[in-house]
Amino acid sequence: MGAEPSPADLYGPLLAKVQERAILPDGKTFVDALPRRPVADIMHDFAALAPGDAALRAFIAANFDLPAQTTGASPAVLPLRAHIRALWKELARAPEQAAGGSALAVQHRHVVPGGRFREIYYWDSFFTMLGLVRDSELELANGIVDAMTDLIETHGHIPNGTRTYYLGRSQPPLFHMMVELLGDRQSMVAARRLSAMKREHAWWMAGADNLDPGSSNARVVRLADGDLLNRYWDPRDTPRDESWREDVATAAASGRPVGEVYRDLRAGAESGWDFSSRWLDGDALPSIRTTAIAPVDLNAFLFGLESAIAASNDSDAGHYARLAEERRAAMNRHLWHAEGGYFADVDVERARLRPPLTAAALAPLLVGVATQEQADSTAAAVAERLLARGGLHTTLAATGQQWDRPNGWAPLQWIAVAGLKRYGHDALARDIAGRWVDTVGTTFARTGLLFEKYDLEQAGVGGGGEYATQTGFGWTNGVTADFIDRYDLSPPTE
Repeated sequence: MGAEPSPADLYGPLLAKVQERAILPDGKTFVDALPRRPVADIMHDFAALAPGDAALRAFIAANFDLPAQTTGASPAVLPLRAHIRALWKELARAPEQAAGGSALAVQHRHVVPGGRFREIYYWDSFFTMLGLVRDSELELANGIVDAMTDLIETHGHIPNGTRTYYLGRSQPPLFHMMVELLGDRQSMVAARRLSAMKREHAWWMAGADNLDPGSSNARVVRLADGDLLNRYWDPRDTPRDESWREDVATAAASGRPVGEVYRDLRAGAESGWDFSSRWLDGDALPSIRTTAIAPVDLNAFLFGLESAIAASNDSDAGHYARLAEERRAAMNRHLWHAEGGYFADVDVERARLRPPLTAAALAPLLVGVATQEQADSTAAAVAERLLARGGLHTTLAATGQQWDRPNGWAPLQWIAVAGLKRYGHDALARDIAGRWVDTVGTTFARTGLLFEKYDLEQAGVGGGGEYATQTGFGWTNGVTADFIDRYDLSPPTE
């Protein structure tokens, strides 16, 4: 847990009242606000505040500077690919110092996703960087990696985003892929980044030593046979600051200890798939059990991290090579769905595989965990069951959660395309990329905008989730630019 207090730590009952009463339409607005006076003075006066929403609204207006309300990006007048290139200037941000609110200091120029997402986000940034590299925005791309390195050196890990309320959790660990994407600038930079990779690995593996079979600690799980896998986690068991009202309602409907539900919601946010049927017992969010699941993609990404360190000239390379091979063996024993012919998540509490096919099954191909035979059967399953009109389905479950059918997401398209290419499934990879670019291009031709997610069945804007669909949008821009350039694709113009 980070040392910096979050808004919930500072404003406790005030934050709860603002969020529960929906004084501001988006729960993220208050936790991103800047206080105009010392916190102690604000809380002293709040204790004497008259009841009622009107008085509370006036109190917030008098004591906080709220972030500028985003109206979304302006519709484009340029063709899609040129528009993406022009958007980097709009999404770029100068170095930022912590200014008394929840924002963490960022010492380098960087890119934000857009809309309500005003700060750096961890796994978003890799997919954004794909477009930056395509457009020769190498200063910005290196600035992102330098900022991530700073975060690891300061906090021991890369938080979900650069806010104090995100410090308890991370996101899918793709830092090693960012480093690989940029290559070696100079030996000193490479050494610093390698050191950061090792420190990030230690953070994810904290608590693994001397862990008994059948037990867990934070993000590590020792299975009954002694194999070690990872899960998503958060040390806090309270509502998320930025989604307080929603989390309280979810926990109240669960019939379970509320702290357990809050932690599972936080862990679901760490997964990047917030939220999805992958983490649910049924179709309803109150059944969420994220911390009971060892996800296939998380373990694949950690295999990638271990393999990246092992490929270095570091004196510990052999140690990390052994860790990678141990993880590969554990994934084959516990995450391979032999009957279905693909990798899947495992419920570690119930000691059984979770069989549904999801886009996460492509992550082992991306990092090279799979054998050729496993990759071939995965490709066949994906082609038969996950292909949609507009790209690759996230899951086959239509639950209303935003990381379920019919929504499609840029990062999952790219992971699939890159993973399939790695094993020689070039035609399927190109097909997925083409369908995605057609979806983005068709929607762009109608709206002049790029979006966070898309409805793959209607070739339109995606829905669901806890907030309105956002425009911008970093990872959509990066992945779409990469596909257009890689395959020389021509997006639809009408």
